[in-house]
Amino acid sequence: MAMEERHVVTCFLEYDNKILLLRRSERVGTYRGRWAGVSGYIEEGNSPYEQALEEIGEETGLGDEDIQVVREGEPLEVIDEEIGRKWIVHPFRFRVIRPEKMEIDWEHTEMKWIDPEEIAKYETVPNLVETWERVA
Repeated sequence: MAMEERHVVTCFLEYDNKILLLRRSERVGTYRGRWAGVSGYIEEGNSPYEQALEEIGEETGLGDEDIQVVREGEPLEVIDEEIGRKWIVHPFRFRVIRPEKMEIDWEHTEMKWIDPEEIAKYETVPNLVETWERVA
């Protein structure tokens, strides 16, 4: 049986050599309670970059003037046998200019700035370390 394939963006926001992890709430569709970057499905008609900006706006309240793109990584294929899905993850890294403006929405319950080397210590969405490595 063919796996359902979904294209998503994962954005790492950085400030002061730390990156932002967000804990997914119980109200999201997948990976509840796990740590992730800013992420979302790429909607039809949107480029990955446009979707990245949209998700950052929705999930952190930051606009174009509050962030700068640092790098767009090569897409990563992540297979989750458990839910029978193949994710094509488009990784991005953005520098945050105005972190004081950040406010998380209902999709997350908490946020943390961490050293990128600490990602593996958290219970994250699948392959978050590898996703980070694409833009590190």
